[in-house]
Amino acid sequence: MSEINQPPAPGFVEHPSLALAGSVNDLPGAKGYDELADAESAMAWLAARELISPDAVLYELCRGRLVGLRADLRALFAARVSCEAPPAGAIQALNDALTSVPGARLLRHDPVAGFRREADHPATQVVEHAMATIAEDAASLLTGAEAPQLAECEAGSCQRFFLRTHARRQWCSNRCGDRVRAARAYARKRVGSGV
Repeated sequence: MSEINQPPAPGFVEHPSLALAGSVNDLPGAKGYDELADAESAMAWLAARELISPDAVLYELCRGRLVGLRADLRALFAARVSCEAPPAGAIQALNDALTSVPGARLLRHDPVAGFRREADHPATQVVEHAMATIAEDAASLLTGAEAPQLAECEAGSCQRFFLRTHARRQWCSNRCGDRVRAARAYARKRVGSGV
């Protein structure tokens, strides 16, 4: 999949769960993107959203777990948008992510900074903390006041979810809207010319 610079959809900045669900997309012309294509890009994605520290290490196994959570989020968001029952496995995966991290922040002391509280982040738990934050955001989004605004882009070639900023919004970005309008105009032109 090639890399495409896709603008963030409404809700991506406020909701890391929406941003994660939208971190992969297939576009027309065999183009598309996957912001979690490898461990390095997954680390950059998490660091850009301040879900891990920039110096954290993320292994391929952890990237795979993050990609799995992304698939489960997409299934849950699709179920919410279509008013269908979600896959039980997706609900369980989200609940597992919510409960996989110990909640206790331990007391630490630094001679310069003094006392502080922080969670332990062994290498194997870095992604678990990020996943728990994302899962908490998804659970809040799916059950909160913004849930009715959750929508899937109506551009046939786009699979991103977003929050409707107004009732008539159909597309996740101007790019998708322009692509749909251009296709409609081309179809009208073809019908008008008898081709």
